[in-house]
Amino acid sequence: MPHINTVHILRKQQLALSTKDFRARGYKVKRCEQCLIPEKKCICAQRPAINSHCAFCLVMYKNEYYKPTNTGKLIADVIPDNYAFRWDRVAPDPALLALLANPKYTPILVFPQQYAEPERCINSPKDLTDIQQGKTPLFVMLDGTWREASKMFKSPSFAKLPVLGIQPEKASSYQLREAAHEHQLCTAEVAIEVLKMAEDNQAADALGEYFHQFKKAYIAGKAHLTLL
Repeated sequence: MPHINTVHILRKQQLALSTKDFRARGYKVKRCEQCLIPEKKCICAQRPAINSHCAFCLVMYKNEYYKPTNTGKLIADVIPDNYAFRWDRVAPDPALLALLANPKYTPILVFPQQYAEPERCINSPKDLTDIQQGKTPLFVMLDGTWREASKMFKSPSFAKLPVLGIQPEKASSYQLREAAHEHQLCTAEVAIEVLKMAEDNQAADALGEYFHQFKKAYIAGKAHLTLL
């Protein structure tokens, strides 16, 4: 039985609370309720079943969980230990704060390090003593546009977390949303690099392949795009 995808749960919760429909581009297309791919190209059967020694916490900007092009949900599909929360600047979710304080985990904020104080920056999850002693790394991903993620980064809830940045060697292969900066990766691509840094190569490979299948299925319905 597949593990729980908390992004799906968050989306359903927010839909139940919403007073109006969110209509992303292409909203008239009949989509799979799980992967949000058009039903004829559904990739749910290709969802991998793996173990991972990492956990992921997706903090999602308003409406991000509704978007078919969002790749954070792919992380939650692949990594069994996953959490998703809607970001709130004024009143952060108490469950998010409790998760960050959970002694089982060592939370690590994933964000470009040039925006963080030098003393917060780490080069590898294994730089942290808690990780060396066996705690589970909890990678906190800020899921939204670059501008939205920058706002979330400034949240007091994350002010004391160590910051892990990545240095991508090539540009993003994600063609469904335009990046604001050169070499800026989408959320799933960042997670793949983070998993590699954590030496969780099976999970990195599984997420990479699943991301490829997601792009392939989505682009199949876009005549102006060619899979890279």
